[in-house]
Amino acid sequence: MSDSPLPDILQHKLNTLPTSAGVYQFFNAEGSIIYVGKAKNLRSRVRSYFQERGAPDPKRDVLVSKIADLELTVTDSEVEALLLENNLIKEHAPRYNIRLKDDKSYPYIVITNEPFPRIFPTRRVIRDGSRYFGPYSDVKAMHLMLRTIRGIFPIRSCDYRLDDEMIARRKVTLCLDYHIRKCQGPCEALVSGDDYRAMIAQVEQLLKGKTRVLRQMLEEEMRSCAERLEFEKAADLRNRLQALQTYQDKQKVASNDFKDRDVIALARKDADAVGMVFRIRDGKVVGKQSFTFTGADVEEEADIVEHLLHRYYSETLDIPPEILLGEELDGAEAVSEWLRERAGMRVSIVVPKIGDKQKLHAMCAANARFLLNDILLQKMKTDAMLPKSVEFLQRDLHLPHPPRRIECFDISHFQGAETVASMVSFLDGKSRRSEYRKFAIATVEGVDDFASMREVVSRRYTRVLEEGTPLPDLVVIDGGKGQLSSAVAVLRELGLGTLPVIGLAKRLEEVFVPGEKLPMNIPKTSPGLRLLQRIRDEAHRFAITYHRERRSKATLQTELEQIDGVGPKRAQLLLSTFGSVRGVQDASVEALAAQVGWSAAKRVHAWFHPDDDATELNESADSVNEDADSVNEDADSVNEDADSVDEEANNVTEDGGED
Repeated sequence: MSDSPLPDILQHKLNTLPTSAGVYQFFNAEGSIIYVGKAKNLRSRVRSYFQERGAPDPKRDVLVSKIADLELTVTDSEVEALLLENNLIKEHAPRYNIRLKDDKSYPYIVITNEPFPRIFPTRRVIRDGSRYFGPYSDVKAMHLMLRTIRGIFPIRSCDYRLDDEMIARRKVTLCLDYHIRKCQGPCEALVSGDDYRAMIAQVEQLLKGKTRVLRQMLEEEMRSCAERLEFEKAADLRNRLQALQTYQDKQKVASNDFKDRDVIALARKDADAVGMVFRIRDGKVVGKQSFTFTGADVEEEADIVEHLLHRYYSETLDIPPEILLGEELDGAEAVSEWLRERAGMRVSIVVPKIGDKQKLHAMCAANARFLLNDILLQKMKTDAMLPKSVEFLQRDLHLPHPPRRIECFDISHFQGAETVASMVSFLDGKSRRSEYRKFAIATVEGVDDFASMREVVSRRYTRVLEEGTPLPDLVVIDGGKGQLSSAVAVLRELGLGTLPVIGLAKRLEEVFVPGEKLPMNIPKTSPGLRLLQRIRDEAHRFAITYHRERRSKATLQTELEQIDGVGPKRAQLLLSTFGSVRGVQDASVEALAAQVGWSAAKRVHAWFHPDDDATELNESADSVNEDADSVNEDADSVNEDADSVDEEANNVTEDGGED
């Protein structure tokens, strides 16, 4: 436990904690949730974090040192607290809560809700009345089950949505599966819906592990067919029984009482933990599923098992009446009540001490330990395969652990303009470009590499702490003692003062460490130093590239701003819409007008196409001239019409004179 005094607001809340059941959330100084827990008695559980303990617990002490505030949610029961806790953990993924290493979705076997159901694997659970069995963490075991089902039962494999109307209209015809006796031909009404559904009920018994019940059903049906002299059907059922026996022979007998139960065991070492679930049906092990956790060094073993229970039984509806565990749970009553609601029956949680049940749990625990040892062995192999440069770097810098993950920062600017920063990441001496990050300095004006370094290091590791992503084994700062001091100050503020950090100066390739005035004495030929130089050069290259991109973009934007009627906002809008100045140049007036209006669009177009616009003006002038000529021609025509009218008037006068 930290010796530093607690914040006043936190101390006040600790003094007024209720004794009811509920959920508690711990917050850090930045207001982020770092841990979520539940308790039957909130006062007792929450205060236990801040009380002195006999044995040191470094990981929990780190958690407590970061707690700046807490929030409580009082619930009516432990069951409600259990559900709320798990929902909050899923939503916020707090850094100090235990979490699955491989949190992917496992597949199920689904029996569709259709007149003639289909059976196939899926990872999507749709609430449409279909029945789901699983999940299966062992995909090979799932496919073995499907092959067994199709080897015993003639279930249709087509994708058609068969119903009475489709069958009556003969929309589908028999396929090869029917002719090789792999399907009963429901598409042409060669099997009734009742018979097909009876077969599906038998498949369900197999999926539930009820092989003994299934055998009884098949034997009774075979005898009934024989009595009715349906020998061909009876022979088919006999073949199914033989295939079922072959499948049963592959299953390990776990107990002779033929009961259904799950056995759950846990093995852990430091932050790694493996949970194992054995599914026992009719006294035989019909399946197993493992869960691998990280962050287990903060939680008590019983809490990890409880988390495993909720994780596993939230995803499956195949809940047996009995569950065997290795130790008692504090919230056993709440878990049992929640399981009863899920299963629709009483579910007993038993901790066996002697007898066959204890042997079952010991077998499950042995499998969990075997898997955990395999994981740890793979870790050791990975460490043993470290590049020599990483090993030399550990020796040169006197680090307690090999610096497998290294992050390096660099600042770049041009005469104080467009200051940017880069961060590159290396794992086992190899670059990990997917983890590179670039930063536009936002809070620093002018040239201030120290302040810029403070900003970028703060932004980087604040986000790392919030998201719970892995911290590096070594932080490298491109610069001397000034940049290094800036980074160290930020890391201490974030509670990362123990994180190894060095500065690498360019001029003499000197390596500086915090608190030392003189650089470290590292041989210039050391592979570790060459690795640092390579990482630093990569950070510099990445920063320069980003800086050039921003400077080029700014130059292009300035060119657009030279156009009358185009300011910074319009220039930025045009660049973001058309991608580049060339894109703006190639755009039509109509496309430009859609972004900046007709007036500005004409000016932009005229800027890039002055000749086209001059031609357009000439064409307009010619058009005006043509219009003028047309007017003159119309005037001449009018004059001609007037002369014609005068001639006709003279003729009329002459005629009148003759009268």
